[in-house]
Amino acid sequence: MRLLISAAAIAAALMLPFAVHAADAPVQVTLDASKPGAVIDRHLFGQFAEHLGSGIYGGIWVGKDSKIPNTRGIRNDVVAALKALKVPNVRWPGGCFADQYNWRRGVGPERKPAVGEPNTFGTDEFMDFADQIGTEAYLSVNLGSGTAMDAAEWLEYMTSSTDSALGVERAKNGHPEPYQVAILGLGNESWDCGGAMSADFYVNEMKRFSHFIRSYSATSNQPMKRVAVGPSGADTSYTEAVMKAWNGRSWSWDIEGLSLHFYATGGWPPHMSDIGFDEKDYAVLLKDSLRLDDAIKTHSAIMDKYDPEKKVALVVDEWGTWLAPTPGSDPGFLVQQNSQRDAVVAALGINIFARHADRVRMANIAQMINVLQAMILTNEDKMLLTPTYHVFHMYVPFQDATFVPLTFDAGTYTTDGITLPRVDAVAAKDKAGKVWIAVTNLDAKSPVTLSVSLAGVKATKASGQTLSAPKVDSVNTFDAPDTVAPKALSAKVADGKLNITVAPASVAVLGLE
Repeated sequence: MRLLISAAAIAAALMLPFAVHAADAPVQVTLDASKPGAVIDRHLFGQFAEHLGSGIYGGIWVGKDSKIPNTRGIRNDVVAALKALKVPNVRWPGGCFADQYNWRRGVGPERKPAVGEPNTFGTDEFMDFADQIGTEAYLSVNLGSGTAMDAAEWLEYMTSSTDSALGVERAKNGHPEPYQVAILGLGNESWDCGGAMSADFYVNEMKRFSHFIRSYSATSNQPMKRVAVGPSGADTSYTEAVMKAWNGRSWSWDIEGLSLHFYATGGWPPHMSDIGFDEKDYAVLLKDSLRLDDAIKTHSAIMDKYDPEKKVALVVDEWGTWLAPTPGSDPGFLVQQNSQRDAVVAALGINIFARHADRVRMANIAQMINVLQAMILTNEDKMLLTPTYHVFHMYVPFQDATFVPLTFDAGTYTTDGITLPRVDAVAAKDKAGKVWIAVTNLDAKSPVTLSVSLAGVKATKASGQTLSAPKVDSVNTFDAPDTVAPKALSAKVADGKLNITVAPASVAVLGLE
C-alpha cells in the first residue's frame, strides 16, 4: 500500500507543477502611460431603442395615466437607471421599423395607429425621453419606404424655429424651442429589410437624402452628423460603394459615419439558448463574438483606402448577442434573458472598440430594454438591471478617456475543442489624469492573476468593481434581481506592479490611486 501511495504521489508531483503553472502563473502585463492612443469616444457606449416587442411600450412608455411612477408617461425607474450609465446617444425608431415609420402619425393630439403600432410614443415623446436621461438623439430616417421630402419635413418639424409652419406645429404640440438632433441615420439595413437595395442603388438614394435633409437649429454647438448604411458582418459591397462615392463627393452631399451591424449568434439563424446552457455553448458564443475584431479590421482597411485621414467614423450601431427567443415569448419580440455570458461578451466588445478608437467612434448595443442583449428588463411595475447593464456602468470612466496601450500574453482557454484567449484587458486615462484598467477573464473554470507593470504611473493602490456569477448561465430575475451584481474590488501596488486576481468568467474595472 505504501509503495502504491508513493507511486501515486510521485505521479501527482510530476503533473502538479505544470497544472499549477497553467492555471495560477500570473499574466505579465505592461502598461505604458507615456504612449497614449486615440480617445475612446463616449458615443461608443450608445444605446438602441426600436419599436419592437416591449422595448418601447412597457419598457420606456407606460402612459401618463399609468399607476407605474412616470414623468409625462415615461417610466421614472428606467430614466434613473439610464442616467447612471451616462448614455451618450440613443438610436430610434429603428432598426427595420425605421424604414416603415411615418412620423406624421406619431405627433399631435390625435394619433393615427398603424398595424401593431399605436403611435402614442412618437417624436415629441422620444425627445422628452432623451432629455430626461440626458442623452443625444440618433434618429434613423425612413429611406426605404419614405421619401426625401418626408424626411426633410420631419427634420424641419424638430429643428426649425417658429418662423416655419412646421416649427409652429411643434410649438402647438408643446415644445416651442427647437430640438437638437445630433446624429441622423440615412436608412437602415438597406441591403435587406430596408429595401433590399444593391449597394450602387443605395448610394444614389443616400446622396439625395443627405442633400435635402438638414438641421435648422441655430443653437446647436455641433453640426448634425450623418451616418450612411454600411455592411453586415463580412460583406464589403456597401463599404466599398459608399466610401468610393464619398471620396469623389461634390459640395451637395456628405456623411460623417458608415454603419456596421454585427451580432454574435453562434451560427445563423439564432438558435442558442439564453438560459441553461453549458460551458461549450458559453465558449461557442464568445468565439463568435470575437469575430467583431476581424470585421472592424476588414471594413477599416477599405475605409482607409478612400479616407486615410479617418474623417468618416465606423459606427457599429447594432451589436451584441442574438439568441433563441425565451421559451413562451412571442418569437417576433426577440426576448432573451441576459446572463453572465452576455456580460463577458459586452466587455469583449467594448475592449475591441477601444482598440480601434481611431476609426470606431460610435456604437449602439442592441437593444436597450426588453429586446435582445438588453440593459434593463421590465414586467409591469417591476424593473431589473441585467449583467450587461452592470458592465456598461463599470466602464463609465472609459467614456472620452484616452486609450493607454497594454502588452500581455493572453494565453489560451480551451474547452470541448474550442480555444479562446484566456484573458483580455484594456486601459485608459480619463480627463482628470486617472488611469483605469479593465480585465476580462474568459476562462470559465479558473481565476486568473495579472501582474501589471505600471510604467509612467505613480500609484499605491487600485479600487473598483468586479462582476462575477455562480455560473456562466446565471441571470437576474424579478424574484432574484441581484444574482449577478458588481462587488467591490481593491488591490495594492508594490514595487511598481499591480497584482489583481479575478474570478472565472468575470469582468473587473479598477482605477489607480
